[in-house]
Order: sequence, then structure tokens, then C-alpha cells
Amino acid sequence: MALVLGAVIAVVAISAGNRLNLADVLAATPLLACARCNGRLTVLAAACAIAFCAIVSVVSSGAGTASVAYRFAIVGGAGIFAVLASVVRSRREGTLIEISERVQRAILRPLPAELGGVAFASHYQSASRQALIGGDLYDVAVTEFGPRLIIGDVKGKGLDAVGRCATVLAAFREMVSAEPDLVRLAELMDGQLAQGMEIEDFVTVILAEFGPGEVRLVNCGHHPPVRLAAGAGQLQVLTAEPAVPPLGLHPRPHRQDVELKPGDRLLFYTDGLIETRDRAGRFFALDRRVAAALGEPDLDAAVLRVVRLLLEHAADEFADDVLLVLATPV
Repeated sequence: MALVLGAVIAVVAISAGNRLNLADVLAATPLLACARCNGRLTVLAAACAIAFCAIVSVVSSGAGTASVAYRFAIVGGAGIFAVLASVVRSRREGTLIEISERVQRAILRPLPAELGGVAFASHYQSASRQALIGGDLYDVAVTEFGPRLIIGDVKGKGLDAVGRCATVLAAFREMVSAEPDLVRLAELMDGQLAQGMEIEDFVTVILAEFGPGEVRLVNCGHHPPVRLAAGAGQLQVLTAEPAVPPLGLHPRPHRQDVELKPGDRLLFYTDGLIETRDRAGRFFALDRRVAAALGEPDLDAAVLRVVRLLLEHAADEFADDVLLVLATPV
């Protein structure tokens, strides 16, 4: 946009000749670039602005030496200021990103490879090349009722989303070992979270409790997990009926009991997985390719294979973060 703007200004300035002095407006080119570009690209934009200024000065033969020097001083000064502003902004953004990533790593602890007879593998794929943090969350805890997992997605992104993630995980960690009823756990979390949420805030979550031969699920507004039975080549979507709204919107949750045998695999995910589009606008499908990927002997390899399928589908361009958690009884 900055270079196109500079080119348009140069053409208009040449066309207007001496009737209208627009060469000074070329200073807007580096100033526009510094708002989004790094230092190197801003230097390029400033150099192009000076080149456009030189072209306009040569073509506008009626301009005097003093006028030409004035034009170069204005455009060159704006370029120097833009480069300095870009460097300062880039460094500040880099520092904030680093702080945000450290905060997220402190909040989202790595899942154990195995806990309470259940093996886990996970992957977090950021939608931003700068690895800006989002609102996806997960955690697992061992309790006397069996291993319990939470996966969710809070509304929003950035530092506000991180704060909400921390609040949700704090509520889960505080109550997960004390409340025997999974439905009641969701209700207690909703009551605590609703007190600190704005009227339009919410968080979609799934609470999972693993027991002998089964998994008990409470889904509050989240995309349902999928199960790959041992030896099967097709995924089963574990849709819960009736649908329940997210936490923060006063849901009335219910429990769903699902058979889970040794060798079966359960994939939990956030909406970034199935809402990712390709260049033709088609959503990512949980089809036989995903089922084959999840059938990999190693859990970590299975998750990474799904991620590769997603990257190929999206051509490395994501609109939302993606969190995957794969679980299987051992």
C-alpha cells in the first residue's frame, strides 16, 4: 500500500506539473510503512519515496534548486523518522510477544505422556507467524475419580484471552479434585467464572473423566471430540444431545458416557481445526485421511501427522489457533 501510494502521488504530481506541488506528500509513503513494516521494509519504502521525489523533480523542469532541496529534505526527514519509529515499534512488539509467550507457557503446562492409565499427546499451532497467543486452553489432573481433562477456548485473543484462560484453569485446578460429580464441577466452574465475566464473555469447554473402559464427557458449547476405535478406519463424532451453551452463559450441562477400550483413541480439538479453510473456501474435514493419521502407532507422530494435513489444507495460513489433544487408554 505504501509503495502504491507513492507511485500514485508521483504520477499525479508529474501530471499536475507546476500547478500543484504534491512531491512533499511523498513523505506519507515511509510514514505509512512504519505503522506495520519492520525497519528494513521501511528503509525500502523511504528509498522508493526519495526515488519518486527525484523523478518528479527531474520531470518538473520548472522547479528551482531551492524547491528541489526542500522536497528532498521533507521526504528524507520523514523517511529517517519512519525508520526510527519502525525499529522502536518492532522491538517493543518483540518484547511483548516474548512476555506473552512466557506467560502462556506458564499457564499451559505440558501434558504428561501418561497419567492414571491414559496416554496423552498434544500440539498447539499458532495462527500468527509472530506466535501471538490466543485463547485455547487445556490441562489434566489425576484425581480419585480418575484422570480428568479440560480443553476449551475462551472468547477473544491476546493478553485479554490469556487472562481469561488463567481464570478458567485456576477454577478447574481448584475444584477438579474435590467435586466427584463431573456435571456439578461444570456448574461450579460456571458460577465462579460468571462473576468475573462481562455480559458477552464466555468459554467453551469439554470436561473428560477417564474410567475403566469408558470416558465420561461434559460438553459446554465446545466442538465434540472424535473417537477412532481400534482397527477402525473411520472417525465417530461424539455429539452430545441436547446442545449446551458455553460456561459464562449459565448452561445446564449433562454427562455423556462413551465406551473407550484399549487401543481406542480420542481426539479433542479447538475450533481452529475444523474451521480452517483452504484457498477454495472449503473447511478441513475429519475424514479417512485424519483417521489414518490418528492410527499411527506413536501418539505424538499421530498428532503431528494431523497437523501436517492441516498445514497442507490451509497452505500455512491460519485464521485461528489450533489445539489438539489425543488420548488413549493404556
